[in-house]
Amino acid sequence: MRWTMVVLASCLMIAGLTVAGCVGGTSMAERQDEDVQSSLQYDDVPCDQLLAQRNQLAQQNNLPITAKPSFSNPAMGFGPFTPDMRSKAQRASNKASGEIDAMNRSIERRDCGKPKKKETFGLPGSKPS
Repeated sequence: MRWTMVVLASCLMIAGLTVAGCVGGTSMAERQDEDVQSSLQYDDVPCDQLLAQRNQLAQQNNLPITAKPSFSNPAMGFGPFTPDMRSKAQRASNKASGEIDAMNRSIERRDCGKPKKKETFGLPGSKPS
């Protein structure tokens, strides 16, 4: 009987933690996942404008233009239950890092900021004159 009560209490406690971790959206893992953004949203922005936007965001947040979102490593299995204890400034910096990383992926995919390659047409094996 005692063993059954211990198991039942443990199950109720775990169920309560699961609900608390899923409902609130305030866990460290959930908020860090929100920092990662898709680069596709920046593909319609002209290259020169995107480069300027990225540089300005990096400067405003005192981040390098190569910033990437960072992730903490909570104890095994407790990620969804670990509350987000980061300061407001740290959360803003991590969000900006995610935006900068998404911009960089769009910039690299589209070869923004690189000089256009001069295309020459000729026969294979012939040297350009």
